[in-house]
Amino acid sequence: MKRLTLGFLLILFSITYSQIVGPKISYQESNYDFGTVNEGEVVEHNFEIYNTGGDVLRINHVRASCGCTAVKPEKDVLEPGEGTTIKVSFNTARRKGNQRKHVYVLSNDPLNPEVRLSFTANIIKGAGGEKSAAKPVLKFDKYQHNFGRVTEGEVAEWNVGFRNLGNKPLNIKEVKSSCGCAAAVVSSKSLKPGEEGKLNIKFDTKDRSGKVTRTVTVFSDDPEQPRQIITLYVAINKRKT
Repeated sequence: MKRLTLGFLLILFSITYSQIVGPKISYQESNYDFGTVNEGEVVEHNFEIYNTGGDVLRINHVRASCGCTAVKPEKDVLEPGEGTTIKVSFNTARRKGNQRKHVYVLSNDPLNPEVRLSFTANIIKGAGGEKSAAKPVLKFDKYQHNFGRVTEGEVAEWNVGFRNLGNKPLNIKEVKSSCGCAAAVVSSKSLKPGEEGKLNIKFDTKDRSGKVTRTVTVFSDDPEQPRQIITLYVAINKRKT
């Protein structure tokens, strides 16, 4: 009986230990709805993936449920606290009606080795010869940035470009950071179709140390993706006194 109890305790300890120090895959959303889309359009969405565990997370493979979907992770090795973006591109050509597709992310998370992300869309036949409804489309050049190693007290700075890929003026409504240490300012809050802008981000490392992950969220009148997230990483070395 003692041997059985000891074996059970060892198994319980092993599970608890892996939960504490092992890699753990997390995500902001498991499903995204593109809404109503005209047949023939190519729509895109970025799923955010994070490592909230205590060891390196390795994304071994990403696969889609159909050939109409292209999937590409920006990074496949994530340190604790790091994140990445999985870009999903859905070509609606020769499709109609309600669609539900899945993307499977396989990793070395011992408790959740396969994560399923889903997206939906209602595809309608566009009127012959008519253009798609006018709308703004916000697109950033990058959705994450690693400042690398900096010394505590320094202010790290980064500029990322963004464009209006739509056929209607784009308006930036608000820019919010996840902490007071990151300040973000756009060069222009209104872009005409085809125009470009810059988002300036300053990260103040004062009174901080170790690996830090923060986000900047941009809210716009893009009807498909009104909330877009920029993820920031920095490793802060404690300043020597």
